[in-house]
Amino acid sequence: MGLFSPYKRHANRFNYIPRFYDPEKERREQRRAELRGERSDSEQGEYTPGQYICTQREARAARRSDEREQRNRSVWKMVVGAALMLLLIAILFPRLVDAFQRAQRQPATQSVEWQARQTTDAFDQSGISDVEWQAQPITVVPNDYTE
Repeated sequence: MGLFSPYKRHANRFNYIPRFYDPEKERREQRRAELRGERSDSEQGEYTPGQYICTQREARAARRSDEREQRNRSVWKMVVGAALMLLLIAILFPRLVDAFQRAQRQPATQSVEWQARQTTDAFDQSGISDVEWQAQPITVVPNDYTE
């Protein structure tokens, strides 16, 4: 009978053999990783409590500092851009205003000169440019001919 006995012949064993375990392949991969420099001595050692937590905390701190630096750079870019725009406006605005004021004054003087020329010599068009000639008013004469 299979009753309980305090005396055992051997300890309980599990005969688990992994199907896809290849110790030779694992050694090769470990050696290749060491040669490539992917694994350090700390990874080969045993697990120390809190090891992964510290790594995550350091990675998070590095990522946050990079984001902070990037934000600072973008703020500085905007400040420099705004300063350049103000400088450009401060330099160009007076020149633009002056150019517009001259453009408004100039046609009035041209029209006065043109009118003066028209009154003195109405039919002489030798000194008129093409633009001025095109700007002259057209005189419409009614057709009063009878046959």
